[in-house]
Amino acid sequence: MGVIHPWNLPLFRQLTVDRERMPHALLLRGPAGVGKRDLAMGLAQWALCEAPTANGACGVCDACNWFLQGNHPDFRQVEPQEEEVDDSGKVTKKASKQISVESVRGITDFLGLTAHRGGWRAAVVHPAEYMNAAAANALLKTLEEPPPRVLLILVSHQPGRLLPTVISRCRQAAVSPPPREAALEWLRQAGVGSPEDVLAEAGGAPLTALCYADPERRSRLEAFLDELARPARMDPCALAQSQKDFLVESWGWLARWTYDLVALRSAGGNRYFRDRSSAIDQVARQADLVGLLDFQRELSEAARWLRHPLSAQLLLESWLIRYVQVTRGSHE
Repeated sequence: MGVIHPWNLPLFRQLTVDRERMPHALLLRGPAGVGKRDLAMGLAQWALCEAPTANGACGVCDACNWFLQGNHPDFRQVEPQEEEVDDSGKVTKKASKQISVESVRGITDFLGLTAHRGGWRAAVVHPAEYMNAAAANALLKTLEEPPPRVLLILVSHQPGRLLPTVISRCRQAAVSPPPREAALEWLRQAGVGSPEDVLAEAGGAPLTALCYADPERRSRLEAFLDELARPARMDPCALAQSQKDFLVESWGWLARWTYDLVALRSAGGNRYFRDRSSAIDQVARQADLVGLLDFQRELSEAARWLRHPLSAQLLLESWLIRYVQVTRGSHE
């Protein structure tokens, strides 16, 4: 908690020039994997810290100790509900893809109270676009009439999904991916081998790249890409069966691979799987470009099915069959 990544330090310093003039509501927006949530936690800890510095909270005062232990009385955090399982393995609480109105009302009630330490109160909502309409509307009163010495931080990967009335009442701060060399150096220091490959796949987002470097995931990725590289010999049913427990992951790989096919075919370069450029070029040359563009659009539209798929295996199988069709040969 409270970690501010080096590439976000300039933005942190810009936002914290004067604690007494901090905005009551801050919207941190940008792509996933660039440290927005960590920056939000760092800002919240800094606001509550008893001896804040230009680079963040001191980390040693009583307030910081409470914050780092997760029990600071003047801090709250709201995120979508995670699945809970009891000792027998039975699911006692299902995961949610929404932030409920009850959770937001809890935040607004909390922010209206007097601070235990006589200083600031802070709250983080992440990702803010997961608030349903009722939850977002419940937040408006606090945004319109904020209590004194309150810092409410909304973190959003997709700010376009937020209510315009919510956005207009927040100070916005864009959090961007770091320069490529800075990201690569950070990944090397984190012990990632061949960081260029995972950073390219992650679209330049270093935290996403760090997750992508997991050995088991890399093994699944390489096996999946091996199949995509030889569509004429692919068995869509067997591949869908082997990947049915990794639907979102497989959709992402297929979508990025298709993007690279289109990019190589139309612009002469690919973005995500640079170490597979030769195989991608070979598939792209044989593919129907119009079919590829249609398939790329279909995959984008299919993202809405990822949250509640009727059958992961059948859904993935349908995409792979379509992929084989459009890459079988050019019909231009």
